[in-house]
Amino acid sequence: MKMFKTLLSGFLLLCCIATATSQKKYSKRHIEKLKSEAAQIVEDHAKQSQVMVDKIFSFAELGFQEEESSKYLTGILENNGFAIEHSISGIPTAWFATWSNGDGPVIALGSDVDCIPKASQYPGVAYHKPIVDGAPGHGEGHNSGIPLNITSALAVKQIMERENIGGTLILWPGIAEELVAAKAWYVRDGLFDSIDMCIFTHVGNNFGVSWGPTRGTGLISVEYLFEGEAAHSAGAPWRGKSALDAAELMNIGWNYKREHLHPLKRSHSIFTDAGDQPNVVPSKAAIWFYFRDIKYEGIMEMYAEANDIAKGAALMTGTKMTSRVLGTAWPRHYNKVIAETMYENIKQVGLPTWSAADQALAKAVQMEVGSEKTEGLPTELAELGLPVLEPVSGGSDDIGDISWKVPTVTMRFPSNIPGLQGHHWSNAIAMATPIAHKGVTAGAKAEAMTLLDFFLNPELLKGAWDYFNNEQSKETKYQPMIAADDMPPTYLNKDKQDTYRSELQKYYFDETKYDTYLEQLGVEYPTVKK
Repeated sequence: MKMFKTLLSGFLLLCCIATATSQKKYSKRHIEKLKSEAAQIVEDHAKQSQVMVDKIFSFAELGFQEEESSKYLTGILENNGFAIEHSISGIPTAWFATWSNGDGPVIALGSDVDCIPKASQYPGVAYHKPIVDGAPGHGEGHNSGIPLNITSALAVKQIMERENIGGTLILWPGIAEELVAAKAWYVRDGLFDSIDMCIFTHVGNNFGVSWGPTRGTGLISVEYLFEGEAAHSAGAPWRGKSALDAAELMNIGWNYKREHLHPLKRSHSIFTDAGDQPNVVPSKAAIWFYFRDIKYEGIMEMYAEANDIAKGAALMTGTKMTSRVLGTAWPRHYNKVIAETMYENIKQVGLPTWSAADQALAKAVQMEVGSEKTEGLPTELAELGLPVLEPVSGGSDDIGDISWKVPTVTMRFPSNIPGLQGHHWSNAIAMATPIAHKGVTAGAKAEAMTLLDFFLNPELLKGAWDYFNNEQSKETKYQPMIAADDMPPTYLNKDKQDTYRSELQKYYFDETKYDTYLEQLGVEYPTVKK
């Protein structure tokens, strides 16, 4: 963190001499001209975007194991003049990439990079066909967001350098988002203390942005570990104290509690350690829970209740219990001024033009998974998302923590197929095809245009902070769910990734030999059932 602040201060100091730029006034006509130019630069670099999207798809790395992905992406940024701080917040695959052109807004661009277990899938093939059976795959589409951010950032950087526009761009990855296990650490460690606003990007099946409270929940991710005494399960079971009994009793106790949870709450668990073999009383066992609610207070209430049940399970079995927080996510709240500004740019860009092949693939995938949606890819732009007045439960994202630290939005760009179940091999089918490539280019245009709006019009950023301070944070104050000594669980997924990495390496995209990943894999686009 200290190194990051030093780098940022150094950039600003070195460049301030050359810039009285933040004081320059830009007419609306001039701003629109520069925004059109940025969109054209993005279009001109569509090939580079496609290569990045395909490359990250081929790496297929789980959370905390994004070694090749991070090395590749930071290499591109470093070659383009960004200073890289590696291993931020004690996470080996996490990084901040900073480029500054002097005094002006400091804008962060973030997106996730990890993939899903057991979601390996040939792109462009409208039925289940793993590249490596049982291996991870991009069944969430996280291979696309950082390539989008890099494309838009480089376009804007080119214009800022030529026009002498002051400001700083920071790119960062959402490491282990599927474990919601990095962004809260970034916030806790002060990485967003000097940042003025954040644009986050996430793959979607339409093109849009929202403001205010959003659908879904926040959560705390907790593993409960029980320790007992081993014994021969047949010879002397009375001498054992089963840690597995304790974990099972906690699970049973929480399932009885689940009956009395409010419908807006969610909770689910898996056993991470269930003993070694049947003839040994398990001396160690563990169970991992997600506790979700639409409000911070509700999350912490569930957490406290679960702690009591865990203590009770340990008392009943004569075992010892400890717990560790593995991740957290605050409920999300997005900024009105940034969202409204961005949506005007989204309307200018519009949805991509889908080919007959794109639509054929989408409809075949929808049919394959029994989706209620059968019309293929969207042809009408989504509306600007408004605040959710009646809370709706659902998924979580740790961008929520950042959204309570600085004015933030999430732009969803149209690179996947509507009507799929998510976290599934079917969601990987589009993610290294023209569908994803077109959606990333469209998203990069809208993001680049929005960046120029905020770099060139100081009143917009002032308005964003006014909403953040006087509307969003008027009654709710952010407080982290992790303690100062909680460490990110960077050991997670290592065994899973190690199992498949050598086999996956055979399929890494080689852009020096092939135009697209589809070509390298020999996929006829689209491949559908006859």
